[in-house]
Amino acid sequence: IRDFPEEYKRLYSVKEYTYNNIKQANRNRLLWLDPNVDGMKTGHTESAGYCLISTAKRDNTRHISVILGAPTDTARATESQKLLNYGFQFFDSTLVYKQNQAVSKLKVWKGDANEISSTVASDLYLTLPKGEYANVKAIVSSTQPLIAPIKKGQVIGQVKFVLNGRTISERALVANKSVAAAGLFGRAWDSIKLMMQ
Repeated sequence: IRDFPEEYKRLYSVKEYTYNNIKQANRNRLLWLDPNVDGMKTGHTESAGYCLISTAKRDNTRHISVILGAPTDTARATESQKLLNYGFQFFDSTLVYKQNQAVSKLKVWKGDANEISSTVASDLYLTLPKGEYANVKAIVSSTQPLIAPIKKGQVIGQVKFVLNGRTISERALVANKSVAAAGLFGRAWDSIKLMMQ
């Protein structure tokens, strides 16, 4: 869905198609019932029952529902719609950090710069019950000591999100630029400072 959005939409939101002069309808009933639904997969076997993975996007939020073992085709569509509506009614997705946005500055040792900004490699969203985002704490930790050379995009730490004492998400932090090693004197001086810590 994220990696190939155009291909996803082209393949999974098709309501019907004709192949070899035979018209085929998509068995995902939600494509006709909810304009926000844009896919995804139906299935049925005797042992598994009626199954449906459905996705819908409203504003900038996408939810995915999974129904397994429904007794009928109608039941799987009805229950999936209920799950999607519940998700949109009671949860919000919030953009916490944009790709390449500085998250924190971290100390660098033995480099031609004393600090580096950390960032996330892609946009970071949190989906939480409505009203809970204000209670989330972001905790940044870094690889210590962080010693140059450092390459742009190298993992140099992590950000952990905690809600009510429980970790709800973690993401790697990467260097937003490269830092070359300092000269001989700079490396030696930082080595002495590190030994004294």
